[in-house]
Amino acid sequence: MQWVQIHDSQIGSVDERLNILLTTPKPPRKKQAPARGINFRSKLETGMTSENDNDTAYIFVGADRSQLLAVPVLEHSIRRHTSMNIKLRSMDDVVLPDPKDIRQGKRTGFSFARFAIPQLMGYKGRAIYLDADMLVFRDFRELWNLPFNSAKIIIQEELPDEAQKQSKPGALKKRVKQCSVMLLDCEALSDWDPVKIIAGLDGQYTYQDLLYDMCILDESEINYGVPFEWNSLEHYDANKTGLIHWTDMNTQPWVYVNNPTGYLFLEEVRIMLENGSMTLSQIEDEVNLGYVRPSIIQEIKDAGAGPVRRITPEQVKRYEAIDAAAGFVKHKAVFGAARERAAAVKAYEAKLAKEKGPAASVAHAASSGILGALGALKRRIRG
Repeated sequence: MQWVQIHDSQIGSVDERLNILLTTPKPPRKKQAPARGINFRSKLETGMTSENDNDTAYIFVGADRSQLLAVPVLEHSIRRHTSMNIKLRSMDDVVLPDPKDIRQGKRTGFSFARFAIPQLMGYKGRAIYLDADMLVFRDFRELWNLPFNSAKIIIQEELPDEAQKQSKPGALKKRVKQCSVMLLDCEALSDWDPVKIIAGLDGQYTYQDLLYDMCILDESEINYGVPFEWNSLEHYDANKTGLIHWTDMNTQPWVYVNNPTGYLFLEEVRIMLENGSMTLSQIEDEVNLGYVRPSIIQEIKDAGAGPVRRITPEQVKRYEAIDAAAGFVKHKAVFGAARERAAAVKAYEAKLAKEKGPAASVAHAASSGILGALGALKRRIRG
């Protein structure tokens, strides 16, 4: 079955892909027809999977073009704290169909990519999904070796009270299934066909049902076993946190100056610059493409030999001035696409209202949750 399409010819190993990213200045991508469908499963069976290898972690990272600098930083942090064999792949080049009902369409380019992981693994072994906006501080074995206990996936435990951010618009509430860190038993998920899962959005369930409630699994098939410290939302405890997750797109460290934990990302980048895993010119390329704030260059230079510390109020003003002078807009392409989607949904609803009558259209809109689409632009665009 040929369902995965690759935008370009770079279908080598993850290490090769990251090397290409970090060594080749890239112009802005032009819109083009995707390449002919490629069955990626055979590539993964020989390149990503390994029989009877209990010390290799197969990591799939959800990312779009604007986050590709964060992917190698995440990988570096994982490798720096473990002796495991790490096979990591960004999913930015996985292309899946959209549902016919545009109200249930993807919110980011990688929204549905996680459902393709079992197929990409040849329905063998275990794999893990991570978002790109993360950083790891402890041995990845702790997360990788969590037991499934007869479940098919392992996701985050219920958020502790101190982690609730209900006063913040768009913040997670209790019992939302947080799947941004998700271990998958790929053999047990042999019925996961991503194309069919997406097709289910045309009448069987909504985007919210799928992404936030994981409605395609029974409750007994879900293990809430990922400790909070392995998906610590915007929170860092030096003596406890295994993985920090910057969930608010507006304040991610590479686009926002004054994130309270942003220095952790900058310190990882500083270490990469020091050991040659990354160069300053490569970061400058991302700045020039508009994906990274211009002030990050000056902040890195100011940090010197490190370690990077949280910046002072004076530095905040200085770096903000640099970004303002450069006309930097955070996640311009992502939020622009979200606005276009909201407009398209509004037009779609208007068409339904005309064809079926206002009552039917409003009822359908309410059931799909689309009435909150415009408000969602002000929130973190998830998965």
